[in-house]
Amino acid sequence: MTRTVRITPLDGKLPNLALMRIAAWERAQGAEVHWIRRARRELGEPRYDAVYASAIFSTSAPRIHAMLSEFPDAIIGGDGADDVLGRVSGKGPKVDDVVPTQFTGLDYTAYTEFKPSIGFLHRGCRSKCKFCGVPMREGEVRSVATVAQVWRGVGWPKRLHLLDNDFFGNPEWRDRVAEIVDGGFEVCINQGINVRRIGDEEAAAVVAMRPRDDQFKRPRLYCAWDNLGDERVFFDGIDCLARAGWSPQHVMAYMLTGFSKGETLEQIQHRHSRMMDLGIKPYPMVHSRFRDSNPDHYRMLRRFQSWAVSPAHKACRFEDFRPDHKVPPVAPTLGDLFA
Repeated sequence: MTRTVRITPLDGKLPNLALMRIAAWERAQGAEVHWIRRARRELGEPRYDAVYASAIFSTSAPRIHAMLSEFPDAIIGGDGADDVLGRVSGKGPKVDDVVPTQFTGLDYTAYTEFKPSIGFLHRGCRSKCKFCGVPMREGEVRSVATVAQVWRGVGWPKRLHLLDNDFFGNPEWRDRVAEIVDGGFEVCINQGINVRRIGDEEAAAVVAMRPRDDQFKRPRLYCAWDNLGDERVFFDGIDCLARAGWSPQHVMAYMLTGFSKGETLEQIQHRHSRMMDLGIKPYPMVHSRFRDSNPDHYRMLRRFQSWAVSPAHKACRFEDFRPDHKVPPVAPTLGDLFA
C-alpha cells in the first residue's frame, strides 16, 4: 500500500522550508503527501502513516494542542513547539532526523502563489547572543549552497528570498554577492545582516545587490538593534552604509524588547526615537521572557509593538495610545526555526 503523509504548517507567512524538504523526501520515496493547514482532522481524511507539523511561535499553542489531540503521534518541530511542549529550545525534532542531509529537494506545491526561490546560502551565526538559539541549532558557520542551488531555475523569477541569519557571516559571501549581481537576481535578506560588523566592503556589496523587501516592491535592508549598549556600533554601521550610498530610509531594524531584566520603557523609546530620527523603520519584537512572570510588562511591550508598527506612532505618543488597540500579528522571525 502507498504510504500516506500529512504535512501541516501551524503558523508563519513564509513557505516552511523544513516541511518542504520533508514533503519532497516523502514524495521521492513514493509517499502520497497531503498538505493541510488545519490542525483538526478534516472530514474524510485518511489514516496517515506519518504526520509532520511545524510551529515557529509559542502563540500557536492552541493549534499545537489541537494537533496533538487529533494526531497524538505527530512529529511537531520548531521553537514554538519547543516552548509550548516544555522542550529545551532547539532540541526538538529536526529535518535531518527524517531527511538525509545530502537530499536538497523542496516541495513548493503548497505555496502556489509564492514565486521567488527560498533557502539558505549558509547556516550558523558568528555571534553568540544570549537570546538567540541559532548557534546551538545550526552549529558552526558554514556555506551550504550557491545561488544556482537555491534558485528554482529557468521559468521562475530571478528572485531569492534568503533565510540566512547573518549574510556577511558566510565565509563565501563574496562569491555569493558576485553570483547575485552578475546573475541579475533580486534578493530579499529577510532575516537581516549584522550591521554592527560591516565595513566598507560589505556596505559596497549591499549597494551592489540592492536588497528588496519581502514583497520585492521596494529597496530594503533588514538588520537589528537588540540592546542599548550597541548604540554606537549600530550607528557606525548605519553611517558606513550611508557613505556607500545606502540610505537609512531603506533600512528596517528589528528591535528586541523584553529580554533585558533592567530595560525601561524610556530606554526602549530612546532606541525607537533615534532610529526614527534617521528615517530607519524600527520593528519591535517582543521576547517572551516576561510573558508569565510579569504579564503586565509583557502586555505593555506588545502594546508598544502595536503602536510602533501601525500609523498610530505618527498620530499620537505611545502614552496616549489606547490600550484597546489590537496588537499586531506575530513579528517577523529571526530564523527558520524548524531546521
